[in-house]
Amino acid sequence: MRLLEAVGYICTRASASLGLFDVVAIGPRDVRCIQVKSGTRRLSALEREQLRAVRVPLNCTKEAWRFPDRCRAPLIEVLS
Repeated sequence: MRLLEAVGYICTRASASLGLFDVVAIGPRDVRCIQVKSGTRRLSALEREQLRAVRVPLNCTKEAWRFPDRCRAPLIEVLS
């Protein structure tokens, strides 16, 4: 969230398996719905399918962010 807030997004966190997305970031021109994984964890096939099935407005992206061990920058995958 700090990375997104630093570039002007307002963020809401809903982690701990309470929803499909861990972070929703609202910017002046777009919205980013993000699932976050850490370490060696990746999206499962079921999670990937569920995220892709969600319909979002044209200015909204669905993303998977993975933070490998000892990395501060995420590996970002935009899901279609």
